[in-house]
Amino acid sequence: MNKVSLVSILLLLGGFSLFAEENEVWTLNNCIEYAIKNNIKLKQSRIILEQSEVDVKSAKADMFPSLSFSTGHNLVNRPFSANSSTVSGSEVISTNQKTTYNGSYGINANWTVWNGNKRRNLIKQSKSENEIAGLNVAEAENALKEQITQLYVQILYAKESVKINENTLEVSKATFARGQELYKVGSLSKVDLAQLETEVANDEYQLVMSRNSLRNYVLDLKQLLEIPGLTPMELQVPELDDSDVLSPLPKPNDIYAAALQLRPEIKSGQLNIESSKLDVAIAKSGYYPQISISASTASNTNSSSAECWGEQMKLGWNNMIGVNLSLPIYDNRQTKSAKQKAELQYTSTQMELANIQKDLYQTIETMWLEADNAQQQYVVASSKLKSSKTSYDMINEQFTLGMKNILELLTEKNNYLSAQQEVIQAKYMAVLERTLLNFYAGNPIEL
Repeated sequence: MNKVSLVSILLLLGGFSLFAEENEVWTLNNCIEYAIKNNIKLKQSRIILEQSEVDVKSAKADMFPSLSFSTGHNLVNRPFSANSSTVSGSEVISTNQKTTYNGSYGINANWTVWNGNKRRNLIKQSKSENEIAGLNVAEAENALKEQITQLYVQILYAKESVKINENTLEVSKATFARGQELYKVGSLSKVDLAQLETEVANDEYQLVMSRNSLRNYVLDLKQLLEIPGLTPMELQVPELDDSDVLSPLPKPNDIYAAALQLRPEIKSGQLNIESSKLDVAIAKSGYYPQISISASTASNTNSSSAECWGEQMKLGWNNMIGVNLSLPIYDNRQTKSAKQKAELQYTSTQMELANIQKDLYQTIETMWLEADNAQQQYVVASSKLKSSKTSYDMINEQFTLGMKNILELLTEKNNYLSAQQEVIQAKYMAVLERTLLNFYAGNPIEL
C-alpha cells in the first residue's frame, strides 16, 4: 500500500472517529446527513452537475468572437539555385543566398453573426441540461434517503427479532432444565427429553441466523454511508407505540398530487421534453443561411531583405475584413434526417414522462396498500399474540405439573414465537411504509 492510500484511509477513519465521538448513537437523521456528504455515487452525480455548469459557460462563450495569434518561421535552403526571388510584404527580394529565413505574424478574429438561432437554442438547452443534472442529484439523494430508511427500519426489526430469539432460547433452556428434573424422577421419557434438547439447538440456530441478518443489514448501511465495515455502529431505537404504528394514512391521490409537484424525477422528465423540443429547433437551423465575419492583421519578414526587421514589419503589414455567407442547397438529407430524429426523440420524451408519472402512482399506491395491510395485520397479530401468550403460559404450567405432553408444549411455544414475529414484522412494515408515504408527500423523513 502506497503512502497516499494509507494517508487517505487514515483521514477517512479519523473523520469517522470524530463523528462517532460526537454521535455515539446514530439516529436516522444522522445516517442520512452523513451519507449525503460522503456517499460516492452521490459525489459522482455532483461532479456531473459541475460538468453541466461548464457546458453552460461554453455555450454562452460561443456567442462572442474568437481571437487567435499565429506566427510561422521557416528556414529555406536552395543548394543548386544561383539566385532566387520572393515577395515579402510590399517588396520583391532577389538574393543569391542559398539559405534564407522568413517569418510571418498574424492576429485573426472570427465571429458567427447568425446561424439560424442555433447558438441561442444551444444556450437554452445547456441550461436545461444543467437543471436536469441538478434534479438528478436531488433524485439520487431521495433514493439514498429511502434506502437508508429501509435499512434502518430493517435493522430495528432485526434487533427486536434477535431479542425475541434470545428470550425464546432462554425459555427453551429453562424448559429443558425442568425436563431433566422430570426425567430424573421418571415423569418424562427419554424421547421427550431429547425433543426438548433438540428444541434448544433449533432455537440456538435461529438466534445465530437472526444475528447474522442483523450484521448484514448493518454492513449494508455502513456501505451506503461509506463507513469501514469493522467500525462499531450503534443505532438509536425509537420508542414506537400503537399510535405510531396505527396513525392515519394520507390519501393516495393527495400524496400523488403533491409528488407531481415536488418529486425531482417529474421535473426532470418535463425538462427533458423542453430539451428535446430545443433539439428540433437546433436541427432546423441547418435549413437557414449562416453569416460570419472574419478579420485579420498580419505581416512578414525575410532575412534577405535590405530593410531592418521593424521596417519589414511596417511595409508588410496588411489588414483584412470579410463577410461570409453560407447558403444550404443540398446536404445529402443530413438536416432533414436530424430534424426527423429530433422530432421522434421529442415524442419519446413525452412518453417517458407519462411512464414516470405512471410508475410514481404505482409506487405510491403499492406503498399505501402495504401500509394499510400492515396496520390491519398488526391489529390482528397483536390480538393473536395475547391469546398465544396466555395459551402458552397455561400449557407450560400444565406441562410442569405433568398434565400436558411435550408435543402440546412445543406446539404452543412455536405458535407464541410465530405470533411475536408477526407482530414486529407488521409493526415495522407499517412504520416504514407510512414514513415513505409522508416523504413522497413532501414531508421530512422521521420515524
